[in-house]
Amino acid sequence: MSTSGGKLLCMPDPDRIQRSRMTAFRSWVSEETGAALADDHALFEWSTRNVAAFWKLFVEWTGVRLGGAREPVIEGAEVETATFFPGAKLSYVDHVLRPPADESADVEVVIGVDETGAREALTRRELRRRVACYARELTSRGVRPGDRVVGIARNVPRTLVLYLATLSLGAVWSSVAPDMGTELLVQRVGQVHPKLVLADLSYPYHGALRENVRTDAISELVPGCTIVSMTEVEGWAPAGESPELTLAELPFNHPLVILFSSGTTGLPKCIMHGAGGTLVEHWKELALHCDLGPGDRLLFHTTAGWMMYNWLVSALVTGASIVLYDGSVSFPHADSLLRCVAEERCTVFGTSAAYLSYCRDAGLEPRSALDLSSLRLMLSTGSVLRDPMFEWAYENVAPVPIHSISGGTDIIGCFVLGSPNLPITCGESPMTSLALDVRAANGGGFVRAPAEGSVVGELVCVQPFPSRPVGFWGDEDGSRFHESYFSQNEGVWTHGDTIELTSRGTARIHGRSDGILNVRGVRIGPGEIYKVLELFPEVKSSVAIEQRAPEEPGGSRLVLLVVLADGGPVPRPLMLRIKKELAARTSPAHVPSVIVAVRDVPRTHNNKVSERAARDAANGELPKNVTALKNPEVLREIMADPEIAIVRENAVPLEEKN
Repeated sequence: MSTSGGKLLCMPDPDRIQRSRMTAFRSWVSEETGAALADDHALFEWSTRNVAAFWKLFVEWTGVRLGGAREPVIEGAEVETATFFPGAKLSYVDHVLRPPADESADVEVVIGVDETGAREALTRRELRRRVACYARELTSRGVRPGDRVVGIARNVPRTLVLYLATLSLGAVWSSVAPDMGTELLVQRVGQVHPKLVLADLSYPYHGALRENVRTDAISELVPGCTIVSMTEVEGWAPAGESPELTLAELPFNHPLVILFSSGTTGLPKCIMHGAGGTLVEHWKELALHCDLGPGDRLLFHTTAGWMMYNWLVSALVTGASIVLYDGSVSFPHADSLLRCVAEERCTVFGTSAAYLSYCRDAGLEPRSALDLSSLRLMLSTGSVLRDPMFEWAYENVAPVPIHSISGGTDIIGCFVLGSPNLPITCGESPMTSLALDVRAANGGGFVRAPAEGSVVGELVCVQPFPSRPVGFWGDEDGSRFHESYFSQNEGVWTHGDTIELTSRGTARIHGRSDGILNVRGVRIGPGEIYKVLELFPEVKSSVAIEQRAPEEPGGSRLVLLVVLADGGPVPRPLMLRIKKELAARTSPAHVPSVIVAVRDVPRTHNNKVSERAARDAANGELPKNVTALKNPEVLREIMADPEIAIVRENAVPLEEKN
């Protein structure tokens, strides 16, 4: 289903276009190459035809400090195996800690705020001093290049210092949030065999500290690792001590971080990302696409265990300052998070569709209740931001551009995002990420945006890009890495999202492509259904699934699970209205056989809806990894519902599976 041509939300500010970094870079590339680059979309087209030249010029323009050989820029032509700057070396931490030429010594670059309003701020000089102290302590505890250090960590300045200190030694950092259960922690920590685990034993929640981390269980199940409490870490940087910080240059593709997938289909993948690829991709996204630089202050709402944390920290290379928010977004006030945005005078606010929906459903009116005049840009990711939420946020939070950005843990970056120079259309991302040759695989090949209209298909990237993982930890022969991204379309990165590319250069993410339904022989993207449901304020959230039904034509039927705002069952008039709108706006094939109200839909610990888990439950099965869900109890409700229940002999009880 094509949905191109959403409502125009706002036009770019002409003055901002004139002085944006995207404009400056485009003009410089045009001068250096002689290419006629009339606008950002022309720059994108040039960048995908000249990938190596783009990255060579970008590194030169930004002043990335590379040791060793700068040529070749790319070695190899295959997406799966190509390497960037194979002869070069760099220090990621050096780029984070080195201030812009005109930065004042007393500028706060890292600000930590918790739900109570408690605040801690660091200048770049103090940040560097603490990194040096922490690095000294890590070295004394035997941490060496290539060792893994894991933080079970809150989103506070101390965690950021540990992160940079670990990277400064050439060790590899991984982190998970402290609210994750012990079994899930062990699934992740145990796979990477860390030298050291640094643990916050509690975390703030609605005014209290919750204790969740069982270090005894981790010690027992992850042999050989040393666990240090964050309380002890607090004493690692005594006032007045300023040890020398040595920042060794390491190979461009030296592992920087290991990120963990959600684990909904088995053990979480341990995704290794290289230092250089992470640095240049983040720098491009933040400086060009977000126009971030000195004077900006970015708050992106994230835990220390999500890839957006790494993205947030990289904002420091642009000269911007960052805000780390720790705790509940709705305590002690319903608008606590947005109060922090206002009080810290943030210029860019990063959030999610789920949080904006919460604000709307809670009846918040932040635009009139708070002074958000410092904001110039909002970013949303984590799940699809539907058209009505663009309008709500623009009218009720701040009348500024809203960039829907999408990529993920797999690439530690974005495939689609925005530009300061382009208009904002509801439901769409203004452009595709520069030098990432994104196309739609739809049975007719790997298709670019057409001259008119749009094309919908599976999101693929057909040329090498620097933030492709360097591999999976423990996947010695690369078979799991290949199976995850290259088995479906040989030689081409297949991301797992359904994308729509338009003739206007915009992109729209419709949701996960691995949730595609095939009902009565018709392929249906769940995102097509969810878009229609945005018309119904009675529906808070939903999940559309395919359920086996031998008596139906094609052997399956479409089931729609909904969470209603009043928490009750689905009234017949509402059910009929939903079916009528789906038939009118999509097709008769999109009309569910059954609509059932549930208390909640299955969600991962990153709060993403797991269509696969809901589908398995509706088919009388259990997901391969129930513990990857934050609310596995809803599976029992789905399996027991009389309208959709499937009785299976010898079914494994949920309690036993857990």
